[in-house]
Amino acid sequence: MRPLANYKVLDEAHRLVLAVYRSTGSFPKDERFGLRSQLRRAATSISLNIAEGTGRKSDRDFAKFLSIASGSAGELEYGIRLGHDLGYFTSTDAGELTTHLREVRKMLSGLLRVLTADR
Repeated sequence: MRPLANYKVLDEAHRLVLAVYRSTGSFPKDERFGLRSQLRRAATSISLNIAEGTGRKSDRDFAKFLSIASGSAGELEYGIRLGHDLGYFTSTDAGELTTHLREVRKMLSGLLRVLTADR
């Protein structure tokens, strides 16, 4: 089992979740169970999959959960774009979220490379 505190990517992903929750709070009421919920679930999925992966015994299993987290990051990136194009995010908010998300994605990719390098 890997200690959660050892993974900076989890800290960054956690900060991203908080930013997504704050930024989606002003979405229209009719998006409560639509895009707002989907963006929050995608952001949360990134962190939860990283955390779950740390509890796995093998690097291979850990890598599988990081891959799922990476998929959720792709979903979130598109959702931010859609939210911006629908007028739910300002350009500034969308840009900040996307920049933060891309940093998390880079960190995930780097960790995945390390875990799968010896295969």
